[in-house]
Amino acid sequence: MHCPHCGNMDDKVLESRQNASGSSIRRRRECLSCGYRFTSYERIEDKPLMVIKRDGRREPFDIKKLGRGIRSCTEKLKISESTIESLLQHIEDEIMLKAGSKREIASSDIGDAALQELSHVDMVAYVRFAAVYKAFDGLGQFIQEIEKLGKEQH
Repeated sequence: MHCPHCGNMDDKVLESRQNASGSSIRRRRECLSCGYRFTSYERIEDKPLMVIKRDGRREPFDIKKLGRGIRSCTEKLKISESTIESLLQHIEDEIMLKAGSKREIASSDIGDAALQELSHVDMVAYVRFAAVYKAFDGLGQFIQEIEKLGKEQH
């Protein structure tokens, strides 16, 4: 650590303290060359969760983007905001577990997790989300998805 006063690299730690949340450590230091005292902070660098898109691009995971998609497919349905928030939390928890330490997940895994959670909440919302996520281009795909849901329900 460079001394902010003289630039020397030699110092000693006088005191270390963790903040209340445990997310950083404050260290009081003293330069061994000039005696100047200063404070440094250490924080954990959290590696963001990266989403691997279908075309191979990578982008940081954004829960707000997923939230917009979920809210869009639940629009005008009798689904409370607290249910949507709970749904988003379950999806996020699941994909964080699935991504694990590699901190990467395929966008298809996120879509699958969303569909899984939506299937427990509302079938219309499920079909709306599936139509966009699976890029339905015809009535036949809607019918297949609904028939598949019917078989899973029984």
